[in-house]
Amino acid sequence: MKTITYLLDPLCGWCYGASPVLQQLGLEPGIRLELAPTGLFAGAGGRTLDAAFADYAWANDMRIQKLTGQQFTPEYRAQVLGKLGSRFDSAATTLALTAVLRTAPQRELEALKVLQEARYVHALDTGAVTVVAQLLRGLDLHAAADLLAAGDAELVAANAQRMRQAQQLKQDFGAQGVPALIFTDDQGSRLLRGNALYGSLDSLLADIAAA
Repeated sequence: MKTITYLLDPLCGWCYGASPVLQQLGLEPGIRLELAPTGLFAGAGGRTLDAAFADYAWANDMRIQKLTGQQFTPEYRAQVLGKLGSRFDSAATTLALTAVLRTAPQRELEALKVLQEARYVHALDTGAVTVVAQLLRGLDLHAAADLLAAGDAELVAANAQRMRQAQQLKQDFGAQGVPALIFTDDQGSRLLRGNALYGSLDSLLADIAAA
């Protein structure tokens, strides 16, 4: 079995831009896709939104939209980036992904897509645990939502360990930020070019075959 480890942060706009190809990759036979949230914008990696950062984020989002076709709505700009003083923090969404991994692992990729679209399309505050838990319930992922809402100690510990492992992988393979892909087969593991996620599935599979 070939494995692709996907280094990401659910609050990363470029990771959202990679979503269409990633979702297709998750359906590809013979390839196991594993998510590895790095915690890039979680907790201490987050920040408080101010006008300068909001303008920077929107300009970056427009570059992503032009390259990938992924939608960043005016509502997102007004209600999320426009909410100055709020937290730009992926702690809740990262913890939610780990909760899904522990309760319904086959649906983690689906949950990531919904969490990303909740922010960038529907302008929801995915920095809030209550909002994220409700999104999980909307997917009928009630066990994951319960763990998230309760701040389950085992979940928090597992999530911290998962982020440490992802950060170590990022360091070991010299990945320059997220998103990044590490391909593993019987010949070992190697880093794939990150921009392969912004083309087509066929081009990504060609990169995998050549790796």
